[in-house]
Amino acid sequence: MALDINDYPLLAKANLPEQLRQLPQDKLPALSDELRSYLLQSVSQSSGHFASGLGTVELTVALHYVYNTPFDRLIWDVGHQAYPHKILTGRAERMHTIRQKDGLHPFPYREESEYDVLSVGHSSTSISAALGMAIAAQQARNNRKVVAVIGDGAITAGMAFEALNHAGEVRPDMLVILNDNEMSISENVGALNRYFARILSGSFYTSLREGGKKILSGVPPLHELASRAEEHFKGMVTPGTFFEELGFNYIGPIDGHDVLGLVDTIRNMRNLKGPQLLHIVTKKGKGYAPAEADPIGYHAVSKFNPDDKKQPAKKAGRPSFSNIFGNWICDMAAQDERLQAITPAMREGSDLVRFSKSYPKRYFDVAIAEQHAVTLAAGMAIEGLKPVVAIYSSFLQRGYDQLIHDVALQNLDVLFAVDRAGVVGADGPTHQGAFDISFMRCIPNMVVMTPSDEDECRQMLYTGYQYQGPAAVRYPRGSGTGIDAQQQMQLLQLGKAKVVRQGENVAILAFGPLLSACQHAAEQLNATLVDMRFVKPLDESLLTELAQSHQLFVTVEDNAITGGAGSAINEFIAKARLAVQSLNLGLPDHFIKHGSQEEIYTELALDNNGILASIQQRL
Repeated sequence: MALDINDYPLLAKANLPEQLRQLPQDKLPALSDELRSYLLQSVSQSSGHFASGLGTVELTVALHYVYNTPFDRLIWDVGHQAYPHKILTGRAERMHTIRQKDGLHPFPYREESEYDVLSVGHSSTSISAALGMAIAAQQARNNRKVVAVIGDGAITAGMAFEALNHAGEVRPDMLVILNDNEMSISENVGALNRYFARILSGSFYTSLREGGKKILSGVPPLHELASRAEEHFKGMVTPGTFFEELGFNYIGPIDGHDVLGLVDTIRNMRNLKGPQLLHIVTKKGKGYAPAEADPIGYHAVSKFNPDDKKQPAKKAGRPSFSNIFGNWICDMAAQDERLQAITPAMREGSDLVRFSKSYPKRYFDVAIAEQHAVTLAAGMAIEGLKPVVAIYSSFLQRGYDQLIHDVALQNLDVLFAVDRAGVVGADGPTHQGAFDISFMRCIPNMVVMTPSDEDECRQMLYTGYQYQGPAAVRYPRGSGTGIDAQQQMQLLQLGKAKVVRQGENVAILAFGPLLSACQHAAEQLNATLVDMRFVKPLDESLLTELAQSHQLFVTVEDNAITGGAGSAINEFIAKARLAVQSLNLGLPDHFIKHGSQEEIYTELALDNNGILASIQQRL
């Protein structure tokens, strides 16, 4: 149910940024309070990303108040924190539809609003895009201003550093705002995060700097020495020199929840020449005590009652595929001390919490650095360790060159636990795991496995771990079929499929979790049903045998049809000159928008009835 915007009198007058800019500046603190309250009530009714947006309320108000958006460009990194931006840009009354089918997109999305300059979903892209826009504005001489907002978690990624380095060389007019809340989704990790944190205790540096200036000011020969000593010391203690060495004018840190101070500072910086960096300090979950206390738990929420001061307990149910992986890796680590777990900032999502506590010296959260994660695993494998990279399907795309060049080319023993493969759902096109079969199966030396249930997932993880070379097990978001995964780990025969049901005329070749949706069609058509299990290598002997007694192969996968498992079957049919036709069912050649997994499968005709209807139409 939509909230009544008229219950928030100032917010009702600021439905669009041009209206916001008509308010007196002294009204902005009260407006920020209303915006935070509206966000709290809205997300608690609809579900969605939560704690990040609470932390950027004042910043969002200040930016739209000072800048002439949408002419001036405002780029949000990742987009978890952009809910206040959506509310202030004409979408307040649709917030109850966010992340739902045909509703508001979960992240900034160009097709949705002219205020969403860059469609985002993955982190660390904002500075690069902002630099491109700033260069264009410079060449057009249109006086357009460009602002990128990036968090202290996202700025640790290599792409952000590449953009900072280039911006310092090109030196266009642009502002980068570093939103420092000491969080990404999980806790921030790494030396750079600790480096930023030192500024919070920087009074010692400030007093020493100013005192030293007074003492040395009357001694001309020591001016240069004092300056050099100051800069050397500053570089050791504050992040300012780090950014200044990259060519940015650094200002901060300042209180990111003081909206009046933000407006004054940003207004002053708006017309400064060259690349500018404003460092603000905020609190994730600001204004809602439970989210402040548990920003990880409140990063994204289901519907909840704000008055309860706690999220509803999750209903006990079937374990998710992520749970299967989390249990397996702990069990495997107990057997083999060579095992090392690597994740790019997805400890909770990949279910590595228990492992990180049980085996802290063998657990490596590399922060938002997927490329580094893959090549780190390569280095470990070269030295005889057994790395397991737990990574989301859509995040593995960012480490693709490293997968090819640093792992597969050298045929190294690295297991990729590819989570969130296939249709993910509410997070939309940036997070759908639609392409991993296509981009992995074309790589030499790779083994690619697609479990259809929990036990197969466990056994495939074990099989991939024991395989001498790179292997991937790709599994979906959410719970499995409800069967019990056997505690005993067993090697599966490489490339061996399993006939689930013997029929005639039509052979349904299922790859992964859509096997259960294929059973209805198999029974209705008296078709053979095969759990293919392996995309690479294929069970060529079984396919050759089935071609002798079946007229049609139907491949079913939760991956793009283009280049996917069905394409692998087609290639084998052509190579072996089999006298059989094929029908490929899977994800179409367009980006899949947000909605529940069930809604998307139904829309794409990949549910029970849809698969049956597609086969009947072909027959």
